[in-house]
Amino acid sequence: MSAVEISVPKYSEKPELFDGKNFKRWQMKLRFYLTTLKVVDAIESDKPDFVIADNPTDKEIEDLANWEHKDYMCRNYILNCLTLDLYDDYYSCKSAKELWNSLEKKYVTEDAGTKKFVVGKFLDFKMNDVRTVVSQVEELQIIIHEIIAKGYKICEGFQVSSIIEKLPPTWKEYKNSLKYKRKEMSLEDLIIRIRIEEDNRMAERKERPDFDTKANLIEGSSGTKKPIGNFTRG
Repeated sequence: MSAVEISVPKYSEKPELFDGKNFKRWQMKLRFYLTTLKVVDAIESDKPDFVIADNPTDKEIEDLANWEHKDYMCRNYILNCLTLDLYDDYYSCKSAKELWNSLEKKYVTEDAGTKKFVVGKFLDFKMNDVRTVVSQVEELQIIIHEIIAKGYKICEGFQVSSIIEKLPPTWKEYKNSLKYKRKEMSLEDLIIRIRIEEDNRMAERKERPDFDTKANLIEGSSGTKKPIGNFTRG
């Protein structure tokens, strides 16, 4: 007599434990996980209303038992995807739906606040002539990557235009020349151009005679400036 094969459902990988960061990404993974476990509808359904009936039918009793089992499983699947500290914070939630909504209410609101903060950093960012332009471009790119990580989509053309627009005041002429280029530049091309331009500017400053040194040469030993050139009195 051949052995009976028991098919075990292949569930998706359990999400990493949620510690309060990157909620939307974790929530999407968890929702898929609950779907494969066939309990996801528990986060969207309330306890059946017929429980208050005096004489529930056998079908109603069965439906209630199924709902309670699914809700119990779903609630505990979610709790077991939380760190111990958060597990203790949310264990008191009575149902899977209440637990799901409580997490969403807290962390979606916090995530939205973080998004606004990062976008604000990008809008307020201004380059100056104190630091190298390349280092400031790198800092701006980090902010852009933070915005993208928060779920916003920023096309490459917008990134290029933003970097050009935020170049410091002493780069005004170069900025204008970049803005009127007919051919669109990639982000990589722009960064290479900026790096070359900055290297050239630094080389020019090293080669340029020091104005203060020249000024000192025309001062006499007594510290009074000598006249430059020949002047005749009228």
